[in-house]
Amino acid sequence: MTRHQPGPIRFALLLAAAAMTGVPSALADPVDPVAEVMKVTEDNWADDGTPYEEIFTDERLPRLFSADFVTRYRAAAASPGDDENASLFGYDVIVNAQDGCPLQGLAIKPERTAAGRTLVTARFVSTACFGDAPEFRQVSEVRFEVVTENGRDVIDDILTGSDADGYASLKAELDTIAAQ
Repeated sequence: MTRHQPGPIRFALLLAAAAMTGVPSALADPVDPVAEVMKVTEDNWADDGTPYEEIFTDERLPRLFSADFVTRYRAAAASPGDDENASLFGYDVIVNAQDGCPLQGLAIKPERTAAGRTLVTARFVSTACFGDAPEFRQVSEVRFEVVTENGRDVIDDILTGSDADGYASLKAELDTIAAQ
């Protein structure tokens, strides 16, 4: 009895099946870039002596953010009003404040996908160390719009605010800074 060798099509299918047994980086979860941004934010607000780390570094921008976001960020950073030694925003764009506490109860979850965008929310309490009053225990929500570019999930916009007051787009803020 002779052993049958697979033909070129069957061989290609076998290779494809073998490749799918691992989790290729191109099939990353849309939560991944948000989780990294939230980890940096959580570390920045920790009271354990962790040094402050900028979210929008030259390394992170092209890796975690969409090309459109990066273009807008760089245009804002190049605006005449930008002080090279200061943060572009003057406040933490994730916590949406200048003052805060270590983040409590951080939860990140994808909410829905529509028109090629996945909405990923991060919820947390950022003012609990200010006291026991109910206003210091309110849960904040940040919405991240995640898109797929070049086979990778990247953040296209960051929205802060609330359902009651509406959400503000970080990309719109970048455009305002760039126009100054």
